[in-house]
Amino acid sequence: MNEGTHGIDLLLGKTNLGEILAVATSFEASARDFYTDLIPKVSKRIRYLVEELAAEEEDHHRLFRNLAERDDLAQQIQAEVQRTANDSRFSDCIHLPELGDEPDDQAVLQYALGREHAAMLHYAELAETTPEGPIRDLFRYLASEETKHKLALEKLYYETIHRGGGV
Repeated sequence: MNEGTHGIDLLLGKTNLGEILAVATSFEASARDFYTDLIPKVSKRIRYLVEELAAEEEDHHRLFRNLAERDDLAQQIQAEVQRTANDSRFSDCIHLPELGDEPDDQAVLQYALGREHAAMLHYAELAETTPEGPIRDLFRYLASEETKHKLALEKLYYETIHRGGGV
């Protein structure tokens, strides 16, 4: 438990924006590392997508890191907020699956879809519950980005798995 976080806050579902940013930063870093490690292992059919996902997750990681380091946001970062309904599912995504040395396209796409969906829901809810300001703006932006990623993955999944005859 972090200093300043009390047992009752956990029971009431309270946290602060600093803790949310720390979890989100870890989420994006684990995604970046996961996709980066997958690049040489996936089929050429989806390699471009995994490369794009790794780069996008690095961009998101950098955005969170930069925001957390801004002195002008120190007070807002300490603001108490309600945990989102999707908080535990989002946090669970930090734990990565073992897909082996030759993961099939379907397993990679399914994992990526689940992860993008969790991020989309989490960031959208945070955008609604976070006080006005740069942090809320970032959550709105990321919710939109994750929605676009999810839609692109759904399209590719359909084309690769259903129309493509499977893996």
